[in-house]
Amino acid sequence: MSTLAHGRYPRGVIALHWLTLLLLVAVYATMELRGVFPRGSAERAAMKTAHYFLGMSVFVLTWLRLGLRIAGKTPPILPEPPLWQLLLARAVALSLYGLMLAMPVLGYLLLNAEGTAPAIGGWQLPLLIGAQPGLAETLETWHEGIATAGYWLVGLHALAAIYHHHVRHDDTLLRMSLRG
Repeated sequence: MSTLAHGRYPRGVIALHWLTLLLLVAVYATMELRGVFPRGSAERAAMKTAHYFLGMSVFVLTWLRLGLRIAGKTPPILPEPPLWQLLLARAVALSLYGLMLAMPVLGYLLLNAEGTAPAIGGWQLPLLIGAQPGLAETLETWHEGIATAGYWLVGLHALAAIYHHHVRHDDTLLRMSLRG
């Protein structure tokens, strides 16, 4: 991992951050847009398969990002914000990481509880639990609820970056900028 230059994250960390955002947009889009296609259609099935694949990609990428975060240093924000903002930022970041790890696991277990396991890239993934309709309903409720919370968390994260850039005039947004 490269060293921090000018208070920025290393390029690889920045690239993974923005790749994660693109994948999350695609994960949400595939589920939101599946309703455009009729039930039982090949297009709807393709959207669901893409959703599973993208969700698993986010899961793997999140573990990679966590490893890099633990191994690396976080560049300081200059000028330093108040402690309450730093604590809130950490809470949102931890919540986002939790969401990106929990959602694929819940989705996978949901499919299992419905009696199926996704096939991704021609590979049939194993069933970890058998069909349990009651559990499937519970897992679906959790999966959808956390997904809704995800919209809010990502929005809060983006608004905070904009606030720091345009109101506080600190380097929060610049530390994760693709330019530089």
